[in-house]
Amino acid sequence: MSKKSFHPRDMETFWAWDGDELVLNVLGTPGAKQDRILSPRGNELKVSVKAAAEGGKATEYMIKFLARTFGVKKQDIKIVFGQTTINKQFRIKNPKKLVAGIKPRDESL
Repeated sequence: MSKKSFHPRDMETFWAWDGDELVLNVLGTPGAKQDRILSPRGNELKVSVKAAAEGGKATEYMIKFLARTFGVKKQDIKIVFGQTTINKQFRIKNPKKLVAGIKPRDESL
């Protein structure tokens, strides 16, 4: 596994597989009315969360939300960049569930 950062501008879509990790580019919206996975915007998946953007709290909340969404523990999600910005990249180890638009690992080879 390479563990390299996939730069969003070089990716064709908002996701990619790197071994058993799903690399996910996110455009985050903190302070939303509800937690939601929205449609992709270019090569980022729009994700809104209720938590306010204060000192990285929205990002930590987003990790918990993504863990529930992808069926993993929050420890299985690592933030590559964007701890305090709306543009983020996550690595999700062995997701058990996928959201619309993401192909399973074996289908994307």
